[in-house]
Amino acid sequence: MPRETQPETKNAAPLPPPRVSVVIPNWNTRKFLGMCLGSLERQLFRDFSIVLVDSGSEDDSLEYMAENFPDVRVIALGENRGFAAAVNAGIRSGGSELVVLLNNDTEQDPLWLESLVSAADSYPEAGFFATKMLDFSDRRYLDGAGDSIRPDGLPYRLGHGERDRGQFDRRAYAFGACAGAAMYRRAMLGKVGVFDEDFGSYCEDGDLNFRAQLAGYRCLYVPEAVVYHVGGGATGGKRSRTATRLGSRNSLNVLVKNLPLALVPHLLPFFVAGQVVRLATAAATGVLRAHLTGLKEAVRMFPKMKAKRREIQRCRRLSDGEVLRLVRGAALDSTASVARRVRDLLLRRSSR
Repeated sequence: MPRETQPETKNAAPLPPPRVSVVIPNWNTRKFLGMCLGSLERQLFRDFSIVLVDSGSEDDSLEYMAENFPDVRVIALGENRGFAAAVNAGIRSGGSELVVLLNNDTEQDPLWLESLVSAADSYPEAGFFATKMLDFSDRRYLDGAGDSIRPDGLPYRLGHGERDRGQFDRRAYAFGACAGAAMYRRAMLGKVGVFDEDFGSYCEDGDLNFRAQLAGYRCLYVPEAVVYHVGGGATGGKRSRTATRLGSRNSLNVLVKNLPLALVPHLLPFFVAGQVVRLATAAATGVLRAHLTGLKEAVRMFPKMKAKRREIQRCRRLSDGEVLRLVRGAALDSTASVARRVRDLLLRRSSR
């Protein structure tokens, strides 16, 4: 596998940890493992290890790993506690300087890791790094180019559904990174904390993005680092009942934990409008009950999120004005991205 090891000799000093640790969560998605791990084997950058964290898969994922990738370290949790718990177990298991999170329904360009590490060396002020994600089935279209925030304050994946015309081909600072293919400095995670396991899955990266920004860390988008993403491999896609419930719940948790009170009047009109649109969309797509369940769960979780909020706000380094400028810039970026996405969707349908 990636990093070559030398046989241990008596009294020999232990080998230092690899510079990069790649953490891959897995739950009943054995069908993607060969593609994902095979493309990792073809990476030009070699100083990395792989940790696969299995959340109690009931398919033959563990047997497949033992037979086909015996050199990959596997952590078997025995149960599914969500994406956040899985990747946290992988993060805590190593001591590498850089931690990469990777969905297993991805194929990586051979320069992917090399590009990320090069960016980390060139931008020491950046605490985490977003990659360029393309649609696996139709690689003319983007799956994401860093994460942002919509005008209503909710997380948004920049570029999603847009035709790739080179609009995201320059390095730039973004609000955050999609944890499906992102790199983090371990030192930053030590300061702001890892992923919130109360989220389970969905928006846990949006929460970490916001926490990191409040603490003064910047996220660099690295367009040379390219992955091809299938999407929806474990939860049935973004319109599934599970995705709808968790997304509705956790998107509110992100705001409760992270949004400074001074920004509430600025976002409130957009937030109310956004909630009305989400309600109508859920009704039109047959997932209204799941959406309402998610909102009820958010209400029940409010006291716990509020308690976490106190520590986050106590430790933040950005002023209210700086956070407002950051959020407004992210909202403008997401609005422009949505407009391009709608245009490209209409063009795509008209060409069929």
